[in-house]
Amino acid sequence: MYKSITIKIGSNVLTRPDGKLDVERMAHITDQIAFLHKKGVKVILVSSGAVAAGRSLVNYKQRKDPVSERQLLSSVGQVKLVTNYASLFDMHKMSCAQVLVTKEDFRTREHYLNMKNCISVLLDNQIVPIINENDAVSVTALMFTDNDELAGLVASMMNTEALFILTNVDGIFNGNPNSPDSQLVEEIDSENVDLTGYVTTQKSNFGRGGMLTKGRVAQSTAAGGISVHIANGTNENVITSLASDAASVRHTRFLPGTPRPAVKKWMAYSAGFANSEVHINEGARQALFSAKATSLLLAGVTKMEGEFKKGDLLKIIDSNNKVVGIGKAQYDRKKADEHKNDAKYKPLVHYDYLYLFS
Repeated sequence: MYKSITIKIGSNVLTRPDGKLDVERMAHITDQIAFLHKKGVKVILVSSGAVAAGRSLVNYKQRKDPVSERQLLSSVGQVKLVTNYASLFDMHKMSCAQVLVTKEDFRTREHYLNMKNCISVLLDNQIVPIINENDAVSVTALMFTDNDELAGLVASMMNTEALFILTNVDGIFNGNPNSPDSQLVEEIDSENVDLTGYVTTQKSNFGRGGMLTKGRVAQSTAAGGISVHIANGTNENVITSLASDAASVRHTRFLPGTPRPAVKKWMAYSAGFANSEVHINEGARQALFSAKATSLLLAGVTKMEGEFKKGDLLKIIDSNNKVVGIGKAQYDRKKADEHKNDAKYKPLVHYDYLYLFS
C-alpha cells in the first residue's frame, strides 16, 4: 500500500447532471480517505468543484465576462465545497484545511518552499489538506491549465509516492472512450509515448481540462519518479483499491521514471516563469547532455536576451532555437556581460541547478 498519495478529484466526479454537488459521492470519497488515514497513509486532496458548486447557488440574470463569472462562482462555490468536506470528515473525527493557491505561488523557490512547509505541517498534524486554485484572484494568463496541472505540481513538490487523477472515464483509450472499438491503455511509459495521436481533446462539462492535459501531466509527474493512475472516480472504492491493489482496478497507469532532486522538480514545473533566454552553441549543448555532470559556462553562451537577477530562471536554447533546459542564474545579467569573454569565470548555471529536457 502506498504511504503517501495526492488525489485529484475532477469536477465531473463531484457534480450531478443538474450542476449541484453530489454529496453522496463526496461522502464516499471521504470514507475512503478516512480508511487510508487510519492505516497511516498521508493523503493530499486536490479538489475541483468550486465553480460547479457556485453554478447551483448563484442565480444571475445578466451574463458576465468569463473572468468575472469565474470569480463570482468560485468565491461562492468554494465555501460550500469545503463546508461539505469539513462536515463529512468530522463524521470520522478528522479535520481538513483549505489551501487556495495560484500559479504565482510556484514562481519563486521561496514561495514554493513556504507552500511545501504549510502542507507538511498540516499532514504532520493529521489534517487533510484540500487544495484548489484560487480562481477568485487568478486571471487567464496566470491560471493553471486545470487542476490536473496543479495536482501534478503538488504531488511532485510533496514527493508523494502516487498521484491518483480521478475523472469520469476509466482511463486513457486508444480512441473515443464511447466507441466500442476503443480499448483502454492499461500502462504507459512516462517518457517515450506520444499521446496526441489517440487522446481526445474534449473537455468536461464543468471543468477546464481534457484527457490530453491529464495525460501530459501524468507523463511529466511520472517521469519524476511518481506512480500516476488515471481512473474512474465514480466507481465504488476506487481510491482504496488503487492504494492497496492497483492491478485490480480497470485504469491507466503511468510507469514512474528516475526520481529527481527536489530543486530540479521545482525547476521542471516552473519553466513557464523563465522570462530570460540564454542561447548556447553546439559544443555547450553536447557537453550539457553528456554522461558527465556539466555546468553551463559563459564560453558556451552565444547570446543572452532579457534582464535577469541572481536566482532567476533562464531558458536555455540551442543553435536550432529549441528550448533544451532551464537553469538558475548564479549571477545577474550585468555580471554576465562583464565576464562574457572570461573563459575561466564561474558557471552561469551550476549543474545542481540545471534541468534538461529529455
